[in-house]
Amino acid sequence: MPRLAVREFALAALALLAAVAALAITAQTRSKTSHSPQPEGSYVALAGSSGPAAFGRRTACGGVLRADTEGVAHPTLPCGARIFISYKGIKVLTQVVDRGPYVPGRQFELTDALARKLGLRNVQTIHWSYARSGG
Repeated sequence: MPRLAVREFALAALALLAAVAALAITAQTRSKTSHSPQPEGSYVALAGSSGPAAFGRRTACGGVLRADTEGVAHPTLPCGARIFISYKGIKVLTQVVDRGPYVPGRQFELTDALARKLGLRNVQTIHWSYARSGG
């Protein structure tokens, strides 16, 4: 009997090894052939300015907001994500520099410098899109 148990154990271990190898090969093939999905197109959102009151505040992305900092706060886009923001015919490339906004009804919080560059006052409708990376 012990010999049969050893054989069954060896067969079970071999089956487990084969399953792990198959999963590793599948995962490696997927990582080489698939790219992270990136949404297409332009999106509409409500945005407002953080204003000068935010100057000197440390951001969730590790920076400090200054009068010349151009960027946006967004609750889920990763820090450093590059996006285009358009407002009244002006389109700028910017990046996520903070989490937020913490004001209800806004999807983006623009730094004071970026809001000034766009001519955005109060809460307005903007268009935004992902910036494509080369490659």
